[in-house]
Amino acid sequence: MSVVWSFSSLKTFEQCPRKYYHTKVAKDVVEPDTTATMYGKSAHTVAEEYIRDNKPIPPAFEYMKGTLDALNKLEGEKLCEVKLGLTKNLEACAFNAPTVWWHGIADLVVINRKKGLAHSVDYKTSKSARYADVKQLDLVACGLFAKFPEIKRVRSALIFTVSKEFVGAEHYAEMMPKYIEKPSQDVARIEAALKNGVWNPIQGPLCKFCAVKTCEYNRS
Repeated sequence: MSVVWSFSSLKTFEQCPRKYYHTKVAKDVVEPDTTATMYGKSAHTVAEEYIRDNKPIPPAFEYMKGTLDALNKLEGEKLCEVKLGLTKNLEACAFNAPTVWWHGIADLVVINRKKGLAHSVDYKTSKSARYADVKQLDLVACGLFAKFPEIKRVRSALIFTVSKEFVGAEHYAEMMPKYIEKPSQDVARIEAALKNGVWNPIQGPLCKFCAVKTCEYNRS
């Protein structure tokens, strides 16, 4: 059984298959926005409108200006909120195409066709880069290589706007199969769960905050 997946959906399954089932398969549970997620959405909008439209930054987000100005100085075409899709054959497709296998969104992409180089940025508003996961960058790089075949190298970064931390990685087009190898194995586990109908919960410290209230581990 085929699965359409993203980095965030893989993380949800890794955290708890039961939660994945209710939020991604049955879709009978909707995770509510929190103060943190709403703040993150606002910060993304501010960054997009500043770089794309040169819209002034609100005072509450003025601390982001230095970072965004540095990104604005990168040489190349700047594209905000780039929707990417891959088929199972690692060919480019639309974000919601019938053939899509993986999809994701790059917050900012700077394309330098002359150099065969792209910069890819994902903004993070968490307070620390302690739990940064560069596998998200691997997937976006794959999407960019497929969408822009003239690009042979991607410099990727998770930029933590609050703590002003930077977690970077460099990707090469010929390495696409390697970047996708581990996520493909994780997707196979989701496909097995779909086939078998087994979605075992995983107990952890975040259970009491989970939106799946019917789970035996949710004591909220």
